[in-house]
Amino acid sequence: MAAASACNGRGGVSLCFATVGGVKTLALSAFTLVWTHSIAKVDWQEDWRVTPAGLELVQARVKGTGPGMEPPPEARLVDGWFQWQPQRALMPEVVLGNSGAAGEWRLCDDGKCRTLSEIVGHPIGANVTTMKVCNDKN
Repeated sequence: MAAASACNGRGGVSLCFATVGGVKTLALSAFTLVWTHSIAKVDWQEDWRVTPAGLELVQARVKGTGPGMEPPPEARLVDGWFQWQPQRALMPEVVLGNSGAAGEWRLCDDGKCRTLSEIVGHPIGANVTTMKVCNDKN
């Protein structure tokens, strides 16, 4: 999992989660997003960086394969995980949906993982959550 450190709050950026119940801000510069595939029941992990220009997807890993989750040709098998470095532009936001069939999205940093419901302080259910960079002005 990615190592994460807290922002100093002076001109830094944070990670914001917008849900139907409001917005939650976390002072993170890096984190791992984890979810379980609804059919294959295997984990997928992505390491992210929070930058002033947007969210940067650094590395992706999948424990196995399943419908819609085949690793790309450049993926390498390392310790039982297919790993690769996606080549994508920085993203201003990422929309996280939840079918309810495989549990919740989990965010991991500093060796601990929490569900989005735990992070925002209320059940998210099948509602959409938007993850984005927020600056000190948000």
